[in-house]
Amino acid sequence: MATHSCNEAYVVENGGLKGSSKETRPGRTAHNMSSSSLRKKSDLALVSKVPCRCLRMLLANLQEVILGTKLTILFPAIPLAVVAEFYSFGRPWVFALSLLGLTPLAERVSFLTEQIAYYTGPTVGGLLNATCGNATELIIAIFALSQHKIEVVKYSLLGSVLSNLLLVLGTSLLCGGLANLRKEQKYDRRQADVNSLMLLLALLCHLLPMLFRYAGAPATPTADLTLNLSRASSIVMLLAYVVYIFFQLVTHRQLFEAQEEGEEDDNTASGEEAVIGFWSGFVWLVGMTLVIALLSEYVVDTIESASASWGLSVSFLSIILLPIVGNAAEHAGAIIFAFKNKLDITLGVALGSATQIAMFVVPLCVVVAWTMGIRMDLNFNLLETCSLALSIIVIAFTLQDGTSHYMKGFVLLLCYVVIGACFFVLRTPLNQPNMNNLELKLPTEAVFRA
Repeated sequence: MATHSCNEAYVVENGGLKGSSKETRPGRTAHNMSSSSLRKKSDLALVSKVPCRCLRMLLANLQEVILGTKLTILFPAIPLAVVAEFYSFGRPWVFALSLLGLTPLAERVSFLTEQIAYYTGPTVGGLLNATCGNATELIIAIFALSQHKIEVVKYSLLGSVLSNLLLVLGTSLLCGGLANLRKEQKYDRRQADVNSLMLLLALLCHLLPMLFRYAGAPATPTADLTLNLSRASSIVMLLAYVVYIFFQLVTHRQLFEAQEEGEEDDNTASGEEAVIGFWSGFVWLVGMTLVIALLSEYVVDTIESASASWGLSVSFLSIILLPIVGNAAEHAGAIIFAFKNKLDITLGVALGSATQIAMFVVPLCVVVAWTMGIRMDLNFNLLETCSLALSIIVIAFTLQDGTSHYMKGFVLLLCYVVIGACFFVLRTPLNQPNMNNLELKLPTEAVFRA
């Protein structure tokens, strides 16, 4: 960050990227506007008095990146997690501190990708957002794969989809409905229809490997066939996601851009201009990703210790706790815009994130595991797959009429509570034998609490 371009110097000295027309600014997607709701407008008056230019730029970057969010209070959890790991404190403490530290980092990655988008243009910026939007889940999954914890990978990714579909959307519609009882709540069905269609395709690719094992003859080994089917389905899903991104960023971009209304709050307005330079944003993004990787490794290493210490199953921690904490910033933004009766943004955040996990992160993990020689398939077992199927079907029925009220949100939230209670009592051994090498005898290898 010591070397800065002339363009960056202008940004720091004048507080933004001036002179950029509306056509050259990146499109205000739902994810952009959601993350901007948690940002604070920085006052660079004191920093501008520093005589040394390089130091002034460094301090300005620190103020924008570290102090420019309402989640700044959680940043101390990052060094505390490192210290706890270095001095071998209690493993559950390392797990909890790492989760807290991941919360502001996820929001800052969204901020940095948006800043870079001001210099690269809306298409490249959209691609950055499409690939980095769920960087935390992807990094955790890769570290879990490297330790052959396939169950943690499947549980955490399933939990991210369920969390976005039921918890985030349910809480948003409930709060938005109660806050706007006397107003008509409408949203554009076209974006919701596209995301629902993609989620149904993902569900089909998850159902077939599981059903394939049931359909096979008892004497016919189906593990290898199921694995090959999962890998082929993953390639199809990745191809579909590439077309979806082209559809979203090029041919039907207007469906996915959040429509800005006459009066915007200060946080949204502040997102109209770049506040750091391109190279600074790139270096910060790389640094944040490395820190996320470090904390993700801590989470994967300590999840079993936390499970034993807290008396909670690994499935509950992975499906319920990890997604809630890891995506807290994004979830809060979706709820804030629901309060403002901007449901298009809320739906864009919740459905868009669920689609990205189901159609990009999950199949990518299967392909990555393939390259690592790990036998990960798309068979999430009967209980988990049925939970996903029912959630997607409920969402499709909920969003079919283009209107909303608090009762819809309340029902979605109750569905999430029931699923959470199911995995709370479910006990699945983490280090069970590799089911890819065995024939399917029971729908779910699980032991329930007495």
